[in-house]
Order: sequence, then C-alpha cells, then structure tokens
Amino acid sequence: MEKVKFEGEYKNGIRNGKGKEYYVNGKIKFEGDYLNGNKWNGYGYNKYGNLEFIIKDGKGSIKEYDYDGQLKFEGEYKNGIRNGIGKEYYKNGK
Repeated sequence: MEKVKFEGEYKNGIRNGKGKEYYVNGKIKFEGDYLNGNKWNGYGYNKYGNLEFIIKDGKGSIKEYDYDGQLKFEGEYKNGIRNGIGKEYYKNGK
C-alpha cells in the first residue's frame, strides 16, 4: 500500500474536510477538501510542485502519483472516485 503523509480532518476514521497529502520530498501532493474519504475539491501537484489537476465537486481529469512521485494512474474522476476508462502504471512506467 502506498505511504502518504496526511494532515487534516477525519470523521469516523476516514478523511473528511480540509486536508493535505505530501510526497516524500516534502512537497504538497494534494491540498483541498475530502468527502467520505475521497478527494472532492482541491489541487493536485507533481513531485516538483507543479499543478497537475484540479478537482471540483468530485469531478475532473486526474493524474495520480505514488509517494515517490512516480505516475501511477491517469483518467477521470466522478463523485470523488475513478470513473470510466483510465490507465494504471507499473513502477517501471509501463
């Protein structure tokens, strides 16, 4: 399982409310709001600090990176979860 440093609010043991995720290099990975454990409104960044995606009301085109900054998924989100066709990547980038 991916290790992610998280600072933020929880409700009943799941992320709910404002929060931030961080890469191992200390840069922000995601900053925004969570709803029932899902990213809902906010901004996602790559390991260099560049904006990669914006999610609004649980919808958006997403690139997800693991804790070390390696691309692991790209596709669409709806209602805060992966939806539709997407691509998942192995650690070797394929």
